[in-house]
Amino acid sequence: MHLLPELYVPFLIALSYLLSGSDPSLASTLGGESPPNILLVLSDDHSIPHLGCYGSENCIRFDITPNLDRFAQESMRFNRAYTTSPQCAPSRISIFAGQSPVGLGVTRFAQPPRGDVIFFTDILRSNGYWVGLDGRHQHLDGRAKEAAHIDSVLREEGMQNLSERFDHFVRRASTKGEQLDQVTQQVTKALNKVPEDKPFFLYFGFNQPHRGFSKEHEEIDPEKLSLPQDWPDLPEVRIDYARYLNEVRDLDRGFGMVLDVLKEKKLEENTLVIFMGDNGEALLRGKGTLYDRGTHVPLIVRWPNRIEEGSQSEALISGIDLSATILEAAGLEMHETMDGLSFLPQLLGIESKPRTHLFAERGWHWGPITRTDGLDFSRSVTSTRYRYIYNALPDRSYTPVDMSKKDAWTAITESHRQGQLSKLHERLYFQNPRPVIELYDLENDPLELRNLSGRPGYENTELQLQMELERWMIREHDYLPLPSHAIQNGI
Repeated sequence: MHLLPELYVPFLIALSYLLSGSDPSLASTLGGESPPNILLVLSDDHSIPHLGCYGSENCIRFDITPNLDRFAQESMRFNRAYTTSPQCAPSRISIFAGQSPVGLGVTRFAQPPRGDVIFFTDILRSNGYWVGLDGRHQHLDGRAKEAAHIDSVLREEGMQNLSERFDHFVRRASTKGEQLDQVTQQVTKALNKVPEDKPFFLYFGFNQPHRGFSKEHEEIDPEKLSLPQDWPDLPEVRIDYARYLNEVRDLDRGFGMVLDVLKEKKLEENTLVIFMGDNGEALLRGKGTLYDRGTHVPLIVRWPNRIEEGSQSEALISGIDLSATILEAAGLEMHETMDGLSFLPQLLGIESKPRTHLFAERGWHWGPITRTDGLDFSRSVTSTRYRYIYNALPDRSYTPVDMSKKDAWTAITESHRQGQLSKLHERLYFQNPRPVIELYDLENDPLELRNLSGRPGYENTELQLQMELERWMIREHDYLPLPSHAIQNGI
């Protein structure tokens, strides 16, 4: 029986805080000072290579990210931050809920969590914060537009309730093309709603550099771009990459607008600003895969007079850790359902015990179920040095997400058909079946070109990571067979 879910679910959420003993006041913030404002900015399909401050030769050569690079000089830059999924919806939901997509049951693209799942913003709001969502659709309650019967059941089950959970809620506002010029107005309009006596949390999402690239790439010369070794050097690949970097340039311009609003409103000093990618790039071996460019994202955090300017951290950070960190910065405890590990100590230069492992998953994406761009079941565990990937559908042919009909992938498949690809690129893109188990030494092989699974000398490392992954899968009630069970049964 469902009694007025649009009212009932927020009531349950508020009640859960009272029962958990959460302090409703803001007096418990660090040092007894006023709680910080918090701004979370997410880019879309943007992995770690594509910022000048992370050493991108291309971004530096063509001056693509001046605003973000300047922001990094005022902030702490995390070099080992990863999302929980190489897909927009699961990764974003896990950020807000502080739980893995597997544990939340949101591994299917655009499946929202249950209506009673707690977001960190619910805790902020119940403790005196004004909270808002704006910019690119954040996927927290499903796709922006669904069939009528799907939207109906989402409402009936209390899964579409964001308008009741946020003080400011914009379901979808594009930042693409000419609409990028509206970013200043959008952010200003949102912040003008914040009462003078309340701190705020505002999420702002950019569409860039998600596909839907402009055909223009301004002054980015495709012939002068440096390509990673795992990409075939074809003209179409170079042009595609130049267009992607042009989107990154638009992202940087928009981010600069957001910072200008904070400065104009004199909010810089007491605002914790977090910039992060939601998942990896929609390029080759990126989005949709559990390779490094699928989940390894930029994470840059600024908090004036708290965080050392121009500092860096090598700590392993998972997307689920944002909830714990934001709440601790506000002087609040995370809900008992959340699994994140706060990285506030790293931000403040306090010695702490960081993560030793983090996990990621891949399920259904928007695409055909016969190819990996549509359906792939895989899991990974990453340590400080190694990554272990478990592919439960090894006979699924690889197709890069969002690229199946693009010129770059068409050119690669035609080169494959004509036998013109190198042995490396044939293996990376057209091997079938794919390995069930993959093991990579990220220190010596950052592009993950040499699978160490089954090789002499790595047996113990592989076994230890397999056991770490299996422990996690059991804790998360994963529906996939464990890697050891798959191996025991002859795959």
